[in-house]
Amino acid sequence: MTLQEAIVARHSVRQYKQQPIEADKVEQLRAAIDEANRTAGLHMQLVTDEPEAFAKGLAKYGKFSGISNYIVLVCRKGLDEQLGYHGERVVLLAQTLGLNSCWVGLTFSRQPDHYTVGADEQLHGVIALGYGLTQGVQHPVRPTEKYYRSAVQPVPEWFLRGMEAAMLAPTAMHMQKFEFELLADGRVAARTRFSLVNSYLKIDLGIVKCHFELGAGQENIRWA
Repeated sequence: MTLQEAIVARHSVRQYKQQPIEADKVEQLRAAIDEANRTAGLHMQLVTDEPEAFAKGLAKYGKFSGISNYIVLVCRKGLDEQLGYHGERVVLLAQTLGLNSCWVGLTFSRQPDHYTVGADEQLHGVIALGYGLTQGVQHPVRPTEKYYRSAVQPVPEWFLRGMEAAMLAPTAMHMQKFEFELLADGRVAARTRFSLVNSYLKIDLGIVKCHFELGAGQENIRWA
């Protein structure tokens, strides 16, 4: 399975089997996380065999179960978009390895003994990982036309492929508060839209830009 195929196959999963992730897959995930941290100055961390974060409280309200593996989403201020972009790359890698996942913002309990958050850093949430009881369900896909503008006509096929991939991206509460614009000079601008719930807008923008790049082909894109 390619990353592009993973975009279509991957859905959020909240209930997991009591099945450990194999050592070779853990190694691949750690390597991808380490590379993202080096590239973007992030501090994501993979936690395995730790069931307490989703054992009680808000996790039960969120209907999570069976989770003992997760990626901790940590970065310095101003790197939220990079966190979303690189976090989603790891999510799609996990899908190619036969794993399921779910971005989680609030409905988990912090376990500070199992990871590190620096004095100048913030914990934005986690990504649950593992073998799902199901493969999840696709969230409703809205028309792409409401989420882009183009100064170039006809709109290039690569841009439309990017938009199709972006519309499959997970966002907080499925709000999809983003828009893309193809400028007259061929560059692509990506922006957030206004939302009263804005804590995760930049992370969401990073996630959808990741999808857009994979759908459109990175060789076709010059970001504005």
